[in-house]
Amino acid sequence: MLKTFDLVLIGVMTATAAVTYTIKHRAELKLEEVHRLEAEIKLEEDTIDLLKADWALQSQPNRLERLVKAYEGELQLQPTDSMALVHARELPMLKSEVPVPDVTEAKAGAKGATVASAKGATEASAKGVPGAVKAQPVPMPAPRGEAEDDADQIETGSVE
Repeated sequence: MLKTFDLVLIGVMTATAAVTYTIKHRAELKLEEVHRLEAEIKLEEDTIDLLKADWALQSQPNRLERLVKAYEGELQLQPTDSMALVHARELPMLKSEVPVPDVTEAKAGAKGATVASAKGATEASAKGVPGAVKAQPVPMPAPRGEAEDDADQIETGSVE
């Protein structure tokens, strides 16, 4: 009976050793992967730092001024007029914000005409032909007013 018990214990010890070795091997593989990822991250950080330094060198005002003088004849660059700058609210609407024309007006004005004749009716309404479809007004930027402080507050898609 002692021999059977010894054989069972030897089997349990062998199984435990195999499981331990497997766990150790997997842990070493994960550790190697962590080291590889850390090295990639370090390389990316170094690349970002290098690109930032390069950008700082490329955008130095003295260098840009030399380039402007060297290529002034070819590029015909001119200083930006301070009145050429606009606030965010003065920009035209995005295409997604433009109002959709009313389809019922187009059907009533064109009397069941095809898309091509509806376009002609829209053009006719712009020329002042009676009974034609009225065109939607073109969105215009808001005029500058006294509340310019509001225009300086640009809404961004912050994740905070």
